[in-house]
Amino acid sequence: MAVPASTVATATVLGAVGALHVAWAAGSTFPLEDREAFSATFLGVDGLGSPGPAACLAVAGLVTTTACAAVVASQAPEGSRVGRLSRRGARTAARVLAARAAAGIAVSGFGLRATTPRFRTLDLTVYSPLCAALAVGLARSARTARPFR
Repeated sequence: MAVPASTVATATVLGAVGALHVAWAAGSTFPLEDREAFSATFLGVDGLGSPGPAACLAVAGLVTTTACAAVVASQAPEGSRVGRLSRRGARTAARVLAARAAAGIAVSGFGLRATTPRFRTLDLTVYSPLCAALAVGLARSARTARPFR
């Protein structure tokens, strides 16, 4: 059985997000020029710099594990232990990302937290919609299963 296109897309984006966090753990500010722009764009505060390597690597590990869970969830037989575990992981990650999307829209949309204008705009147009799309992709992956043989 081929991996569904939505699962491939979801896993690919999650893998790219993981790789980006690994680069940030190594000290990169890609795609921005310096730590101040990084802080204003990705953290929503001026002058904070960037998160530490441990935090970046933790996020990288979580999103990479989630990408793997999505693929396994869509391919593992319905009654298998691996299938149940990976589908549970994909569903949990989908809930977390859906909550992040909703919180981002609420916080940035209603100005519930003081953030930079750049972050607020990106949160409403990129970050929250991306989290919502990934949540849908993960939920779809968790629903796809092969019959147990």
